[in-house]
Amino acid sequence: MNATAKPLPSDSAATDTQDRVGAYDWETLAGDLDGHGNAVIENLLTAEECATFAALYPREEHFRSHVVMARHGFGKGEYRYFRYPLPDLLGALRTELYHRLAPVANRWNERMGDAVRYPAGHADYLRICHDAGQKRPTPLLLRYGAGDFNALHQDLYGDLAFPIQVAILLSEPGDDFTGGEFVLTEQRPRMQSRAEVVPLRRGDAVAFAVHNRPVQGTRGSYRVNLRHGVSRLRSGRRHTLGIIFHDAR
Repeated sequence: MNATAKPLPSDSAATDTQDRVGAYDWETLAGDLDGHGNAVIENLLTAEECATFAALYPREEHFRSHVVMARHGFGKGEYRYFRYPLPDLLGALRTELYHRLAPVANRWNERMGDAVRYPAGHADYLRICHDAGQKRPTPLLLRYGAGDFNALHQDLYGDLAFPIQVAILLSEPGDDFTGGEFVLTEQRPRMQSRAEVVPLRRGDAVAFAVHNRPVQGTRGSYRVNLRHGVSRLRSGRRHTLGIIFHDAR
């Protein structure tokens, strides 16, 4: 069963998602990523699609592994990594979002003096990951309850890491949960760290830096280090869909 409200053939999901993702102002979103290390993509999923994705969580046939955060010191809460093949809508979103974000990633690497460049197509990038031994899918579904949180971290699963990822909030703040804000911290050389809380509504996505990003200084660009997490839930339940573009070892 697909993760869309009504099952779609793969080609229909891909066409719909290409149009949906392409309709956003990517010049403005790229500017937000350059300026702040994150960009909010409003209403990427409908409320019905959010509910359908969240309802997949107990269905183990969709997932390759289950992680309880407290067992590993990651925080409190849990998440499941999807297995291949991904649900049609998820796979199509991963493909189309990568295509839009790869030029930003390449520009960042150029500014930071990193020789790595990313191909325009996600399938080509996955072949590079798989040739390097990173073959396990990384898109995930996260679930938090009252008192849960996600400690600040970076999603690095091997030597290869695409520098931007996307999280989509599947629950409605104020109705489904309280607290549970998405948080980014940025560690700048010889300066105190900067924190940013990113406000999201159900169906909104945030694209953000995984590890490093370039910042313009008086003497050119310099590299800053970022981490992300989720603050403590005060009440309710929160589901999030995470789209990571590199695969894992």
